[in-house]
Amino acid sequence: MENNGKRHFSLSSEGHFYAIGLNYKKADAEIRGHFSVSETAQNNILQQAKEEGIASLSVISTCNRTEMYGFAQHPFQLIKLLCEHTHGTVEEFEKVAYVHKGRHAINHLFKVGTGLDSQILGDFEIISQFRQSFKKSKKMELLNAFMERLANAVIQASKRIKTETEISTGATSVSFAAVQYIMARVPYVSEKNILLFGIGKIGRNTCENLIKHTKNDHITLINRTKVKAEKMAGKFNLLVKDYANIQSEIAQSDVLIVATGADRPTINKSLLHLKKPLLILDLSIPKNVDNDVLQNEHVTLIHLDELSRVTDQTLAHRQSQIPLAQTIIEEIEKEFNTWAEHRSFAPTIKALKAKLSEIKAGEIDNQRRKLANFDTEQAEIISDRIIQQITKHFANHLKDDSIETSESIHLIRKVFQIENKES
Repeated sequence: MENNGKRHFSLSSEGHFYAIGLNYKKADAEIRGHFSVSETAQNNILQQAKEEGIASLSVISTCNRTEMYGFAQHPFQLIKLLCEHTHGTVEEFEKVAYVHKGRHAINHLFKVGTGLDSQILGDFEIISQFRQSFKKSKKMELLNAFMERLANAVIQASKRIKTETEISTGATSVSFAAVQYIMARVPYVSEKNILLFGIGKIGRNTCENLIKHTKNDHITLINRTKVKAEKMAGKFNLLVKDYANIQSEIAQSDVLIVATGADRPTINKSLLHLKKPLLILDLSIPKNVDNDVLQNEHVTLIHLDELSRVTDQTLAHRQSQIPLAQTIIEEIEKEFNTWAEHRSFAPTIKALKAKLSEIKAGEIDNQRRKLANFDTEQAEIISDRIIQQITKHFANHLKDDSIETSESIHLIRKVFQIENKES
């Protein structure tokens, strides 16, 4: 779909379109944690981008990836912004990151937004992150027409893939994979004591999946803010304990699920006074369970990176749906690219038409002064039709995939002495 790499989408005053970031493929959980973007950091990034004259930018940060999409003269503008507002460094970023430009960036967004690039194939939780991110950018007036249309196209592709394929069959989220792991390795799970610490999005999803699939009706919740835990517990009829009691609650538990979303570990060996085996699942980025818990002989520690590798009998079937999903993406991506191409040369065609109309007006005025019986109305009609045909030929030429669009635009502007600026 790259058309031999000839076409690049850029807006002369705004730069080129880039997608920069890192994900689970090359960056481990610790490195991803360094580049994790909090809501405050996201707001600060967007605000600074606006102050620096970046016209359009969006940021997403999940447990599996941190990415920025936007227009810049050079990708380092975006990389610098990310590093300034996270704990990561440019050197770390360069070791594990990727930078996509133009069509490569567009294709990357489609793969990410539709779950084809997710750590668990077909994970559709990412699309809600997309929506929130682009909505925030629009609210801050940092979403141009190009990126808004692209976001809508990705959302459309995601909806179609979810309804027209079976790629979401089985474990399509970390929260579900966590429950699968527990069910596969904890016998008589419905009778075990399960403690959930932290009720962020992954925590809530995990809790719902636990109740649905394990039939366990004595799950305990602990959250630093007890009111939030009580609100969630009321929905599922669960038990809530004070954060002050976490040590004793852990001692009574068979399974501890940590989804606290803190900047540093919330669970360490000092909290563990165990007399029986304890399975700990850390669903947080950065890691919220200190590795020193493994010094306790009763502990088995599983991080979300390991959960994401858990497979089930439906994996092969989900993989078989990839070609169908790719066909849907190609169809919608082609429509978007066509729109973007036309948008890139529309100002030149508009300027060319204005230039020809200016020439026409001068010639008609000249002939009117020379010829006594000159038919101005008829001359206008014929001239306008000729201008229409000429601009149509140029537009068709610029749509041709075999030519270099930017070079042709430059030549047209040079020949007809059209100023090289947005019209």
